[in-house]
Formats: sequence, structure tokens, C-alpha cells
Amino acid sequence: MKVVVYSIQTYEKELLALANGKMHDLTLISNGLNEETKVYATGKDVVVISAQDILEASMLRVLKDMGVGRILTRTLGTEHIDLVEAGKLDIQVANTPYEDQSPKGIAEQTIRNLNLWGAGKCVGTACCCLKVCPVKL
Repeated sequence: MKVVVYSIQTYEKELLALANGKMHDLTLISNGLNEETKVYATGKDVVVISAQDILEASMLRVLKDMGVGRILTRTLGTEHIDLVEAGKLDIQVANTPYEDQSPKGIAEQTIRNLNLWGAGKCVGTACCCLKVCPVKL
């Protein structure tokens, strides 16, 4: 999958690279997702964000128009994402709900979610596709 990761911290880069194992095409951006940086999402399948990246309806529409079909947040919560609008746009949203919330754990969960999406499965507790997906994790 082609993936752009926003708001990446220096210490997260190596952890994500190791967890990824060259499976996915990752673009790592240290800046947050906003009007100036949205261009990096062009042609990507997945946008990965942090809690600092606020995805309101207008940004979700822009991402959908750019071809993005999935949003993955490196957080437990999803309150920084307009889930109603994401559902209307048929954008799948996943979080990292697992017990290990260390930087290494989040990196591994992020790549695990990407792998599961690549296999056609739903992921995360906020997966918008649960209404049609028979696989529940």
C-alpha cells in the first residue's frame, strides 16, 4: 500500500521502518496534516495521523478527492476525526486500540493494521466498514 504518515517524530521513524520491513511504501512527514501539507497525500491509499492532526469534514473531502480511502490514527481515540463525514465518504478509519501504547507498540500496530487492510480485512475499533465486513477483530 502507498502510505503517508504525518506528524512523525524522529524516534518513530526507525520503529516504523523496522515494523514495516519494506512491505508498504511509506512516506514519512514530520509536519502535521494541513492545507499546506495535504499535497503529500496525493496518490496514497492510506493517510496515517497523530492526535495533533484534526480531520474535519472539509479535510476529509479533500483527501477523498485525492484518492485516499483509509485513515489510520496512531491513537486510542478518534475524537480528532469526523467519523460521521468519513462514513458518508466511505473512508475507512482505524485506530491503534491495543494494550501496548509504547512507541514501538504503536508502530507495530500501525503496520499490522496496514497489513490487515492489504488483506481486505477491517481493523481498529473505529472501522467504518464493520457494517459490511464479516471479519471482526
